[in-house]
Amino acid sequence: MDTNQLLQRVQTMIQSSAKKPKYMTISTVKVADLFGVKPEEIQKGLDALVEEGYLKQSKLDSPPFHDIFLLP
Repeated sequence: MDTNQLLQRVQTMIQSSAKKPKYMTISTVKVADLFGVKPEEIQKGLDALVEEGYLKQSKLDSPPFHDIFLLP
């Protein structure tokens, strides 16, 4: 899994979000389908991008309490 390609795709998804502040819940299954890989690889890639500081990860304060991703 190319993390640079994943980062570009996720950044585009977040920037096109209509929410304020801009954030996105990311379905690893849907992204994996786009890239033709397993969802576990996408999750590892997202975790690596968060660890490296390219993305921020948080949780929604109200239901449904999804994990969300934001740009730093």
